[in-house]
Amino acid sequence: MSRYRPPRPAGTPLITPEGEARLRAELHELWHVKRPQVTQSVSEAAAQGDRSENAEYTYGKKMLREIDSRVRFLTKRLEKLKVVSEPPSDHGKVYFGAWVTLEDEDGEEARYRIVGPDELDLKQGLISIDSPLARALVGKPLDAEVQVQTPTGTRCWYVVAIDYL
Repeated sequence: MSRYRPPRPAGTPLITPEGEARLRAELHELWHVKRPQVTQSVSEAAAQGDRSENAEYTYGKKMLREIDSRVRFLTKRLEKLKVVSEPPSDHGKVYFGAWVTLEDEDGEEARYRIVGPDELDLKQGLISIDSPLARALVGKPLDAEVQVQTPTGTRCWYVVAIDYL
């Protein structure tokens, strides 16, 4: 069995200004804070002598590879992203960046914001534009019924509110 894994699709190249700021802050933290610290610890471990049996050196080199990989990914991804800072002209329909309040068949409400795939965070109510729910919501007006096929079966929601904050 091969270890090859096909690359993950990059997803929609849209991002909110807040998401872009978060990615840029992560890139700055990795490049200007963490990488110099790890480089310093690797050079100190290398000065101790035999590198083949030096766990600190081996671990530090592994950390540098991981940091460099993430920096490369963030740099390339930030070049491709399109920041959507202006709300759409039609505030009565769901589009990228909207906060949508949904009500299910049991009367329970949930509030989600449609964001780019790099900003996904369900604990904060941020869902990716590439998710089945977001795809079903885009373009829907207030009071629309949305049906989404889930692993447990078809679920139905109603659009209760749409906000662009």
